[in-house]
Amino acid sequence: MNKVKRLAKQQERRKHRVRNKLKGAGRVRLSVFRSNLHFRCQAIDDVAGNTVASAWTGEFGEDKPKGIAAAAQVGRVIAERLLAAGIKEACLDRGSYRYHGRVKAFADGARGAGLDL
Repeated sequence: MNKVKRLAKQQERRKHRVRNKLKGAGRVRLSVFRSNLHFRCQAIDDVAGNTVASAWTGEFGEDKPKGIAAAAQVGRVIAERLLAAGIKEACLDRGSYRYHGRVKAFADGARGAGLDL
């Protein structure tokens, strides 16, 4: 197996391992995706099988912050939307990403806006 396939397989294993631990929690799951340019988040209700809210850096327009500041702002926006929908607690689905850098800034931004993670 070549290196690219092996690394992709390891990433999928990490993602499923993290996600399977969270699915039985009975709370809304905040699934994050980060790319080089954007940071996205979806609040997913696994029981009902639908997306409750979402936010991403493309919503901020041309004057958007970059990097860690953008991820923290996405965390604040998703927390405000969930609190407006009556959801006060959620769990963080970091996928295959480490809890570090932009993912940590996102979680801190959501906690700072009043969401219980």
